[in-house]
This record gives sequence, C-alpha cells and structure tokens, in this order.
Amino acid sequence: MSPPLDNTDNAAAPLIVHLVHRLDVGGLENGLVNLINHLPVERYRHAIICLTDHSEFRRRIRRPGVEIIAINKREGKDWNHYLRLFHALKRLQPALVHSRNLASMEGQLLAAAAGVRWRVHGEHGRDIDDLDGSKRRYRLLRRALKPLIGQFIAVSRDLEAWLVQAIGARPQLVTHIDNGVDSMQFHPRLGPRAAIGPAGFISERCFVIGSVGRMAEVKDYPTLVRAFLLLTEDDDAAREQLRLVIAGDGPGREQCMDLLCDAGLARQAWLPGARDDVAALMRAFDVFALPSLAEGTSNTILEAMASGLPVVATAVGGTPELVQSGWTGTLAPPGDPVRLARAIDPYYRIPGLAAHHGACGRRRVLEHYSMGAMAAAYLAVYDRLIQPQTQAPTKG
Repeated sequence: MSPPLDNTDNAAAPLIVHLVHRLDVGGLENGLVNLINHLPVERYRHAIICLTDHSEFRRRIRRPGVEIIAINKREGKDWNHYLRLFHALKRLQPALVHSRNLASMEGQLLAAAAGVRWRVHGEHGRDIDDLDGSKRRYRLLRRALKPLIGQFIAVSRDLEAWLVQAIGARPQLVTHIDNGVDSMQFHPRLGPRAAIGPAGFISERCFVIGSVGRMAEVKDYPTLVRAFLLLTEDDDAAREQLRLVIAGDGPGREQCMDLLCDAGLARQAWLPGARDDVAALMRAFDVFALPSLAEGTSNTILEAMASGLPVVATAVGGTPELVQSGWTGTLAPPGDPVRLARAIDPYYRIPGLAAHHGACGRRRVLEHYSMGAMAAAYLAVYDRLIQPQTQAPTKG
C-alpha cells in the first residue's frame, strides 16, 4: 500500500476510487494519471485500487493525498482477493467507484456489496484475446454486470457504439470522452534534433521512424519491424539514413530484436525498453508509427500529433477518429507489413510531407483533444452523479 500524503485542503471532498488491473506503463494508466493530475484539487479526493500491484509509474501522479492500494491478486482464480477488495472499499467508503476495462469490471459487484452508491465503468480498448469485442463469455459477463453501472464511459465512438449495440447499455447511460494530451509537454522540435540512442546512432541526415507503447501482442510491433526491413531492403541509401526506435517493454521486444539481428539491422534500430522521457524522444522522431491490432483512443498517437509528427497507424478501433488519412497521417490495414511500409515511405521520400502532416496533426490536437476538455468532461460525469447528493439544500 502507498500511504496517502497529508492533504487537508479537501479533506471533506467526496472520494473517488479508481479500480484498475495494474498501475503500470500503458495508455489506460496514462489516461488515469493525467485525469487525476488535472482535475480540480478541491472538488474530489482520489484513491487507486490495483487488483494486482503497481510499479514506479505511480510516481507520475503529481497531486498529493492519492492512496494506492495493491490487492495482490494471484494469477488464475484467487477467491481471497474478492475479500481483500471488499475490505478495502469498506475502509475507504468512497462516494464513487470508477472501474476500467473488463479486468476490473467485476470489482463493481464488491463495490455494490460494500455500499458504494455511484458506480462508473470505462471502456478503453481491447486485448489480443478479444480484438473485436465479440467473445461470447466476455459479452455475457459485461451484460450480467451492466445493471450495477450507473454510467459508462467510452474513449472512442467505436467503443460507444459497441457498448450500446453489443452490450445493451442504454444510450443515455453511455458518455463518449476523448483522451486529452498535454500540448505544453508534448510540442514540436524547436531546434536541432536531440541525440538519442547509443553513440553514433543518428545524425541530422537520418530519418527516424519512432513508436512508443507496451510491446504486447495486441500492439503487433513485429509488423512494424518487418515494414522497416522492407523499407531498407535492396536500398543502400535507405539503409544508411533510416532508423527505427521503439520505446517500450513487453513480450514482443525480444522477437523484434531477433528480427533485426537476423536481418543485420540491429545497429539501425534502438529498442531501449520503457522510458520516462517520452516527450523528448518524440521530438527526435520524424514520423510516428503504431501497428496495433486493436485500439481505443491511443494516448501515444495524441502525444505524437501534439509533437508535430505525422502518424502512420493501422485503421483499428478509435484510430480513424484521430488520424485523418492524407491530412494528419496515413492509415494502413492491420497485420500487413507491406502496406505499412508503403504508408511510411512517402514521408521519407517526399520533402516537406512529414512536416506538413505533422503541423495539421498538432492543430487538430489543440482544437479537439486538450487535457482541459478531457478533465472537464469527466468532472461533469462525476458531478452529475455525486453532487446532487452532497450539496446541502438551500434555505428559502
């Protein structure tokens, strides 16, 4: 357990408990941290319950007083974790519990048993074992838990429609809220490219294809590596100038490194694992690529757009809502390294194209995906549920 820091300024504010599978590097978790950091301190208190555990990622939470609790659920069936979760909720006595994705949704049953009146559930994207949300047992579980949910939140129009049509959620109980991005932290390169990677890895003449994300199966990074191999195949100039950077960790990292080594291109690529300097890394890229098999609303795509980068991504989930093909980037079908390579190639070959699409992407982020707009939308949901019950009646 991470002990709460002293924070007496809002001691009487209602408490919101955010329920997640694990607090670690990832888009969902990044969105949660951004939300807590940008909501008004005086309005609500926050705690995070992790069904498993948490990593150093928790240090990205800047506001004081946020308690982080690890339930330490074991792999497979761990019936005792339900009891630990129930006791944690009884001790905290939150006004509202906000779960995210199916892994934490059944915790709403314990929240109801613990007497938590208001319950919100968010859908942020799908994983490799249910790419299109059609797996029968997962749908049945969501439908069974649906009566416990007072409000659903979907981070893309695609997920919003799926909640209504496939899960049977009432449209008035589903709110679409786009992720937001900090456009001050993520901004275009202002001067010469910063040196990244090992000594001699890049120069000003290099063209850097970059990506950031969990190297899980659903992100399909081997397809990006294979596209990079195609771009450099039988082309000495491309082999000399192109560089690939994938920042992130996970089971796919070793496979990607093996592909690069087998092709003799290990020196043209840098896979440094998880990083805390993502904004600085983005400013060293020339194009951002994301080869996912499924997405909700990708935080890293928004961060790339805010950084003035064109985005080449697969047309899955909520990504077509973010990337306007031919204007802010290019979309390609999933699992197709040939088409992905063709989508990346013009940004390397055509002078000025990357800068033009990147500038359009930054404008789109500033107009539609601000951190303030995201925080205000979540605040409106919380206020609509909680505030009518906590406000004292006015005297006549």
